[in-house]
Amino acid sequence: MYRLGIDLGGTKIECVILDPDGRVLVRKRVQTESEKGVTHILGNIKKIIDQVTDGVHSSFSIGIGTPGSISVKTGLLRNSNTQCLNGQPLKDLLRDELKQDVHVENDANCFALAEATYGAGRDYRVVLGVILGTGCGAGIVLDRKIYAGNNKIAGEFGHHTVSFENGRLCWCGRTGCVETYVSGSGIEAQYLRKTGNRDSAKNILSSSCKEANNLKREFYEVLGISLGNVCNILDPEIIVMGGGLSNHGPLYTVVRKQIKKHTFSDTFKTGLVKNRLGDSAGVIGAAMLPACS
Repeated sequence: MYRLGIDLGGTKIECVILDPDGRVLVRKRVQTESEKGVTHILGNIKKIIDQVTDGVHSSFSIGIGTPGSISVKTGLLRNSNTQCLNGQPLKDLLRDELKQDVHVENDANCFALAEATYGAGRDYRVVLGVILGTGCGAGIVLDRKIYAGNNKIAGEFGHHTVSFENGRLCWCGRTGCVETYVSGSGIEAQYLRKTGNRDSAKNILSSSCKEANNLKREFYEVLGISLGNVCNILDPEIIVMGGGLSNHGPLYTVVRKQIKKHTFSDTFKTGLVKNRLGDSAGVIGAAMLPACS
């Protein structure tokens, strides 16, 4: 059976078809156009699927990765950056629109699944896939199966608390969340507050000015503490980094030392590596969902 994957992002919708051996046969992107509402987004998904499956004379499964997750309690999407989809029965809406069952999963879980199967984690049993982008999150894959947890929150290290007294306010309503210190949006917000200037997280992490250096030190330390906490609980064999900030080279030396420092062990053999599949990882993982969830 062919496997179709959708990466439903805030700005783009990407679609791939994998053949039975996991090879990408076709790949296409369109704009999400989320400002036009839920019905329009569903229509765009249907349109791109029709385009990529034209000429495919075989049945295919459908997996969809999106920021946020489906609530166990209500069945509604929550915590998506495509805000018009929050509170919507996304899985049911997609099934009705596409006229077949779909698998919907958090995008970090899709990233981790793809890297654990075809990417940098393919030789390991226990893989933690971390995304550092506009926000931050992670997915856990055990023996090439997503571990989502009893409450469907496994891997949400971005909402660990690292500061109770003077912590920054997070969009989730809590203070001191890891995401406010190590995500692109968190770094950019602090740089603006301290300097009055706007710049990208990539440029800030590459800068040598005083405030940028302070933010870099904080970025390395908080990321090291938070991933050290994850290692103390999960003890993964490898950590695969994804998202735009995964291209920051010092992350793989400086942060690894910080993780080791905060791990409750006299040895630290866990690998910390960059992803191999690039921005294709999420959509490939989505295509794999029906067989690997």
